[in-house]
Amino acid sequence: MARRFLTADDVRREHSGSIVVEADTIVTPQAQETARELGKVISTTKGPYVQPTPDRGPDADKARRSLPNLPEPLESDSQATSMIVTAVGKNRPGVLAELTSALAEFHASVHDISQRVVDGYFHLILVVETPQGVGFGTLKQRMECLGGADDYAVRVMHERVFRFMHRV
Repeated sequence: MARRFLTADDVRREHSGSIVVEADTIVTPQAQETARELGKVISTTKGPYVQPTPDRGPDADKARRSLPNLPEPLESDSQATSMIVTAVGKNRPGVLAELTSALAEFHASVHDISQRVVDGYFHLILVVETPQGVGFGTLKQRMECLGGADDYAVRVMHERVFRFMHRV
């Protein structure tokens, strides 16, 4: 049986204050936000709407354990954390050293690195793993402060979010 999706447009088109959907309907986050803004309630015939558990595809088991709509973990003390660090900006001597020195403060290990320089601008991607006890939020804040406004920009993303965004 094919699942149905409820979108923000569907919510806007509904004139009543209550929208009843089937239990396996996927309600997009935008639809949920639009319903809240318009004061509409989304429910099923059995009660309040609850997002269905992923049950299809080769990664359904993994998705049940690590849903992508959960926020990035801010602190992780129980296990090592993998993340993707990207940096883009004007190339100059010492940029890579600044980034890796900041990672070394957290005893992070670089597992993969890709860098390109085109017309004086660089693009760098690092796959990094931090040891147990290093907080993701703390490292992210430290890394994203590097570079300044006119030099280069750094972004840090939890690997779980990165993999979900780039899946086929």
